[in-house]
Amino acid sequence: MSEPPILLSKWYEYTKWLLARVDQFPKNQRFILGQRLVDTCLDIQEHLIEGAYTRGVKKRDHLGAANRKIEVLRWLVRLAHERELLSGRQYGYSSERMSECGRMLGAWIKQAEGSSEAS
Repeated sequence: MSEPPILLSKWYEYTKWLLARVDQFPKNQRFILGQRLVDTCLDIQEHLIEGAYTRGVKKRDHLGAANRKIEVLRWLVRLAHERELLSGRQYGYSSERMSECGRMLGAWIKQAEGSSEAS
């Protein structure tokens, strides 16, 4: 099989970064907001992997689900920042990574829609 899309690697690195931040949350927040952040981030990784290795409608479904989950994650990260669980610098880094990955995912979705219309 060919190399996986670069987005998978970028999201994997972001996931590792976010897991390390959540590990630093106070215990009560680690098991409330932290768990939601981690679960959502891992769900996105799973949808990206599924999207990379499926075709047709299922591919678009997985990529669309990943896109929606990124939007949910944006709001969860914002909440973590407002609760002072993430610094302004960490929030900025997270926002930049999610925006970059979101743009890449948008292009991948358009490509998948174009290839399914051509078939």
